[in-house]
Amino acid sequence: MAATVTLVGVRVPTRHSVQDLPHLAPASFWGGHNAETVLARFLPGLRQFDGYQRAWLRSDVVAGITVAAYLVPQVMAYATVAGLPPVVGLWAVLGPLAVYTLLATSRQLSVGPESTTALLTAVALAPLALGDPERYAALAAVLALLVGGVCLLAAVARLGVLADLLSRPVLIGYLAGTAGMMIAGQLGRVSGVPVSGESIIAQLRSFVTQLDQWHWPTSVLAAAVLSGLLVLAWRAPRVPGPLLAVLLATGVVAVFSLQRYGIRVVGTIPAGIPVPGLSAVAMADVAALILPAVGIAVVGFSDNALTARAFAARNGYRVEANTELAALGATNVAAGVLHGFPVSCSGSRTTIADAMGARTQLYSVVALGSVLAVLLGARDVLAAFPSAALGALVIYAALRLIDVAEFRRIARFRRSELVLALGTVAAVLALGVLYGVLVAIALSTFDLLRRIARAHDAVLGFVPGLAGMHDIDDYPGAKPVPGLVIYRYDAPLCFANAEDLHRGALAAVDWSAEHGGEPVRWFVLNVEANVEVDLTALDAVEQLRADLAARDIVFAMARVKRDLRDDLDAFGLTAAIGEHHLYPTLPTAVAAYEADREKRSPDR
Repeated sequence: MAATVTLVGVRVPTRHSVQDLPHLAPASFWGGHNAETVLARFLPGLRQFDGYQRAWLRSDVVAGITVAAYLVPQVMAYATVAGLPPVVGLWAVLGPLAVYTLLATSRQLSVGPESTTALLTAVALAPLALGDPERYAALAAVLALLVGGVCLLAAVARLGVLADLLSRPVLIGYLAGTAGMMIAGQLGRVSGVPVSGESIIAQLRSFVTQLDQWHWPTSVLAAAVLSGLLVLAWRAPRVPGPLLAVLLATGVVAVFSLQRYGIRVVGTIPAGIPVPGLSAVAMADVAALILPAVGIAVVGFSDNALTARAFAARNGYRVEANTELAALGATNVAAGVLHGFPVSCSGSRTTIADAMGARTQLYSVVALGSVLAVLLGARDVLAAFPSAALGALVIYAALRLIDVAEFRRIARFRRSELVLALGTVAAVLALGVLYGVLVAIALSTFDLLRRIARAHDAVLGFVPGLAGMHDIDDYPGAKPVPGLVIYRYDAPLCFANAEDLHRGALAAVDWSAEHGGEPVRWFVLNVEANVEVDLTALDAVEQLRADLAARDIVFAMARVKRDLRDDLDAFGLTAAIGEHHLYPTLPTAVAAYEADREKRSPDR
């Protein structure tokens, strides 16, 4: 008889994989549909457990416990960044860890409160909360629901492309700017100086004008915790530094009764776990939170997608962008229902999970169990956490967001990319995180349009000893065909570069007429790189054809693909050019020109 295991009172043969489990339920349960198809569609996270090996269990359990050791103090600190009580950070991680396990395609990504989304939350809510803590908490939960809704709608519309809205230099600059905002926001917590203001400039001004209230014991404790975190990260990166540092700080405060010297602690932690529910806020507040929700969704998903892709590539599998977008939406809905705030992924916790050998999201389930145990059995320890230690932990996390090595790599590659990165840093620091998101997207889009608007172009010729036709600028010995200009424009054709195409093509004809040794009779536009076109671009192509016709130059096109041909037909350009002047390859275009040249030869 095959071995069995009991799951929730049902004995399941161990020879079955997770893929076989749906067959244990009656067909009527699945509404007549194939059970595997239903589960794969609505719970794609279960696929990772198909063929789960017992040898993986130890790695997943160890990874889960280790990640929880980092997670507990970290999310408490991020809750304070969001302007909420530290315990809300733990509430905000409960639902996401469970939901993401069932819905995601990434096996290593760690979801939950994260520094950037926490700061975005604070910036969005501060003007609306009017100093009312209960109102602030309700708005935070509603914001999480809105972020979830934005992500889910985007997933339905298959807008996983949102992950590509932030170029690498812009994302690096954005994270560095966010780090500066985070550090400024913690100045009061690590110094004891009362700091007010929403912008970084206002916070720095407030800090400087009230330096006479500096509390040295608080600063010494914060500096000790921050130094310990940096040393542990340098010398013992596998040690759970955040947990160790905060626990040591808590022990020191308790043993030496440092509260009597003005050292502040977290304070009372509510008993138990939050009861699911929806917060009641006015529709005007909901409307005011829509734009921040979109910004948080874009930044959160960009971070999620980049991190998930990196670890998937490292572990030999692929992630599905739209599935991840839907999973992020569901995790934020779960965070909102449990009275949390918007969540994303944590690169540091994901790195830890991978380093500890996590093979599936079972490690997140183990981490969830650990957080529940802390909430239910360690409230007194959490209440004794020094606020200065949590502030130091936030600064430590912020410093890790500043990737100096990546700035150097960007500078070595191209100075314009460095300008983009530094411009984003300045935009975030000057305008704030929410507007910084918009500026970051605008800079990425501007950089893309700049490259498309002034794309590389080439006149093609034959190179002795090389097959095919090549850019004559790349090979000094290249020879264009006398009387024939074959011109290539290396970008999709659109409104941004239509005039540049027209100008560049005529300049190529003029150059060939001056240096080619004989008059230009044919112009062939090589459109192998121009599958995508718009109306403005085709207007420019038609104008180019008309200008060349006025100079008695035949206009033709080569490498015309089916999609482009459909656009040419719809525009009417096929008829204007003549179907016989649309060539599938460059050799056929050259052969047609040679034949026409032969006909025109005066010797015939």
